[in-house]
Amino acid sequence: MKFAISYSTASLGVDPEHMVAYARHAEACGFEALYMPEHVVLYRGAVLGSMELPPDLPLVDPLDALSFVAAATSRILLGTGVLLLPYQHPVVLAKRLATIDVLSRGRMRLLTVGLGSLPGEARAVGVDFRSRGRRADEAIDVLRLLWSGGAEGVSFHGEFFDFDDLCSFPKPYGMTTLPIHVGGSSRAAARRAGQRGDGYFPGGMLSPQERATQLDMARSEAEAAGRDPGALEYTRWASISMTRERAEALAAEGVTRVVVNVTSTDRAEQQDEMSALAERFDLPCDDRQR
Repeated sequence: MKFAISYSTASLGVDPEHMVAYARHAEACGFEALYMPEHVVLYRGAVLGSMELPPDLPLVDPLDALSFVAAATSRILLGTGVLLLPYQHPVVLAKRLATIDVLSRGRMRLLTVGLGSLPGEARAVGVDFRSRGRRADEAIDVLRLLWSGGAEGVSFHGEFFDFDDLCSFPKPYGMTTLPIHVGGSSRAAARRAGQRGDGYFPGGMLSPQERATQLDMARSEAEAAGRDPGALEYTRWASISMTRERAEALAAEGVTRVVVNVTSTDRAEQQDEMSALAERFDLPCDDRQR
C-alpha cells in the first residue's frame, strides 16, 4: 500500500516557505504524493454535510500550488483531492495538466476529479448544478481525446463541448494520457470510476458495507465497459497515526493507497508526525531522515 499526504491551505496556511518545507519533508520521508483540494469560490451559508464553511478560507488554486511545489521538489507525485471538474473547461484544463506534467517530468499523475456539492459554487461559474455529472463525464472524455490526439487534430460533439480538428500540445510526459481518478462518496461516483476512471477515491462517512458495495460496483462497471477491474486503484483517507493493524485491514478491503493529514498546528510537530509514520511503515526515506 502506498502513502500520500494532503496539504490544505484552509488549515495549514498559504505561506510559501511552509508549503515548500512541508512538501520537501514529505518527499524526504518517502511519501508517494502530495494532494491538494479545490474550491473555486465560497460564500456565506455554504455547507458541506453538516459543516458550514467559513467564507474566508484561503483555498488556493490546487494546480497553481502543485506546480509551485513541483519546482521545489524532485520526486513526490502531485495529486488533487478533488479537482472540481464540472467547473473547469476541459480544453483549457488539458493544456494546464500536460504542462505541469511535462515541467515536473511526469509527476502530475494523481489527478482526482469530483463534482462539487455547493450549488452556489456552480452558479458562480455558470454551470447547471443538476447537470454537473454529465458534464464531468464529457470532460473526462475530452481530456483523454486531446491528450491522445495527434497533429491531424481531434473532434468532439457532445452535450456540453463541441469542437473540430483541435490539437493540444505538449503531451503528458512520456505518456499518451494522464491517469484520472474519480472522487466522491456516492454510487454514481463509484459507477463513474469504473466506467471512466483509473482509480476510485471515496470520501465521506460511509459504513463498511456501503464502501464494499461501492468498490464492487466500480469494479463491475469497469468490467462491463471492457476495462480491467483489477487495474482500478482504490484510495482512501486515513489517520496519520494509523497502526499497522489498521493498514492491514484497509489493504484487506482492497485499498491500494491512503492519504493522511497532519493534526498539529505546530510546524515542527507536523514534520515529526510525517517522520513517525514513515518510520512506522518503513517508507523509502531520504538518508537525511534516518
